[in-house]
Amino acid sequence: MNMVNLTINNRAVSVPEGTSILHAAKETGITIPNLCYHPDQEVKANCRVCVVEVEGAKTLQAACATSVKEGMVVRTNTKKVRDSRKVVIELLLANHDMNCPSCSKNNHCGLQEIAANLGVRESRFQNVLEEQEIDTSSPSIVRNQNKCIKCGRCIQMCNQVQGLAILDYIGRSDSAQVKPAFGWYLADVACVACGQCSVVCPVAAITEKEDIEQVWEAINNPNKTVVVQTAPAVRVSLGEEFGMEPGEIVTGKLVASLRTLGFDKIFDTDFTADLTIIEEGHELLQRIQEGGTLPMLTSCSPGWINFIEQYYPELLAHVSSCKSPQQMFGALAKGYYAQKIGVDPQDIFSVSIMPCTAKKFEADRDEMSVDGENPDVDVVLTTRELAKMLRQAGVDFNKLEEEEYDAPFGLSTGAAVIFGATGGVMEAALRTVYEVVTGKTLESLDFKAVRGLEGIKEAEVDLDGTIVKVAVAHSLSNARKVMELIKSGKAEYAFIEIMCCPGGCIGGGGQPFGGTDELRLKRIEATYRADTELPIRKSHENPAIKKLYEEFLGEPLGEISHHLLHTHYHSRKH
Repeated sequence: MNMVNLTINNRAVSVPEGTSILHAAKETGITIPNLCYHPDQEVKANCRVCVVEVEGAKTLQAACATSVKEGMVVRTNTKKVRDSRKVVIELLLANHDMNCPSCSKNNHCGLQEIAANLGVRESRFQNVLEEQEIDTSSPSIVRNQNKCIKCGRCIQMCNQVQGLAILDYIGRSDSAQVKPAFGWYLADVACVACGQCSVVCPVAAITEKEDIEQVWEAINNPNKTVVVQTAPAVRVSLGEEFGMEPGEIVTGKLVASLRTLGFDKIFDTDFTADLTIIEEGHELLQRIQEGGTLPMLTSCSPGWINFIEQYYPELLAHVSSCKSPQQMFGALAKGYYAQKIGVDPQDIFSVSIMPCTAKKFEADRDEMSVDGENPDVDVVLTTRELAKMLRQAGVDFNKLEEEEYDAPFGLSTGAAVIFGATGGVMEAALRTVYEVVTGKTLESLDFKAVRGLEGIKEAEVDLDGTIVKVAVAHSLSNARKVMELIKSGKAEYAFIEIMCCPGGCIGGGGQPFGGTDELRLKRIEATYRADTELPIRKSHENPAIKKLYEEFLGEPLGEISHHLLHTHYHSRKH
C-alpha cells in the first residue's frame, strides 16, 4: 500500500493513497463538518460545508471529494474557510423551516449541530422559504419539504441501496426540490415505507410518523390493558439513544424502562419469532413433501412484502402465508392472552416497539385483524419513538436496574434473537427444520454461511441425504436480483430469506439516526452474542411454545393457527 505524506494544520500526516482530505483530517483528530457526505454512499460534494484551503489551489476544495497528494498542505480552520462555511449554513437556514424547538430532530439535527459549532446565531439573509404542504399520506413516513437541504442522501439510499428511485431532484438550480416524480404524495407512488431515507437524512425532512400520544392516551386509560412487545433488534440499538456504544445489549433495561412508563405487561417479540419458525418451518416441509410452490420466501419483513406486492405480484405464491412475529403476537394478545386473563379483546391495547417504519404500515393493513374489527396491533413505535417517550417521562435509562419480561410471552430462544440480523431467520429455521426432519441433534448451531453483510448469500443443508439449497438477501436492490432469478426459473433454492433493510432489522428505518455499515456490524455481532448467551437456542425447544400448542393452538398449520397466525397478500402494482 502506497502511503502519502502531507501536512494538515501544521501537523505531518501519512495516509494511504486515495484517502480523502476529510478522512485524513479525521485520522489526526480533526472533524471537518459535512452534510451531504455519508460513509456508505458515493461522494456528492454538493453541500460545500466541508471546504478547506489547499496550498496552491485557486479556490477552496471540498474535503470529501479531494484526494490527498504527496506534499499537500491543508488548512481546515482559516478565516476564509470559516467564513465560507458560515455563508453556506446561513444560506441553508434562509430557505429552511426554523422552528427548531418543535422539530422532531431537535438536538439530533446535522444542520443545527454545524450551525452551533460554527457560531451561527442568526442568518444575515432574509428567510425566503415558500412553505409547502407536509406529506402525511403514508402511515409510516412523513416528508417535510420545508426542512429539506437537498443533500441527496435520501436519493442515493432509495436509488442505489433499495433500487426503487422513489425520490429524486425535480427542477433546476435554486428551484430544485427532492420529491417523488411529478411531486406526487408518497401514498401515490410505489414506496415500500422502509424508512431508509429517514435514517440517512441529516435534518427532519423525512421522519417516521409519530404515534406516541396514542400510546400515552392508552396507558392513562384505566379501562385498557396495555401490553407491549419488543423486537429482537431493539435490544442492541436502543442504548445508542442514551450514549451507549453501538451493539450494547440492553434487554433488561429495556424491560425496566417500559415498566416505568406504565405498560401493564411487557412481552418479547422473540416469543412469536420462535412461533414463526415452527409455523414457517412446517410450511416449508409441507411444500417440499407435497410439491408446493418453491422456493418459499419469508414473510417477516413488511417492507419486503410491500415490495413484492407492488413490483413482483406474479410471484406472491412463493411467499410464506405466516404473519410476521409482530402480527402473530398481536393476534395472540387479543386471542389467547385476552381469553387467559378474562378480558374483552377490545379492552386490550397492543403496542409494539420495532426497529422498522414499515411495521406501522403492516399493522394498518386490513388483513391484520382476526375479527375484522380490532387490529392485531394497535400502535407501532420505532426505536427512536421509544427513546423520545423515555425522555418525555424523565427516565434515566442508564441508571435502570435490569428486569425480566412477563409470562407467558417472555420466554424465547437464541434462534429468535438472531431474527434481527440478515440471515437470522434462515439460520433459526435451519436449526429447527434439520432436527424435525432428521430426528438428529445438530452438532453445530452456527450456520455462518448465511451471516454477514454480503448482499446475497447461499448455503446448503443435508437433510438425511436430501441436499436443500437456501439463499439470503438483504436490501431491495438485492431482492430484485433474486426475484429475477425466480422469474427466469434459475433459482435452485427451496427457501429464501429476504430482508428489506441493509443488515436486516438491526438496520431498520426506525433505528437511531446515522446508521452506517460499521455500526450495523456492531449490532449484528451483539445479536449473535446474545444468541450464544441464552440457555435455549432452538425454537422448537422453547417450553412456552410447546405449552401454547398444548393449551391453545393444537398443532402447527392447524385450524386455529391458520386463523390466527397466517394471512394472504395481494397485488398492489401501480
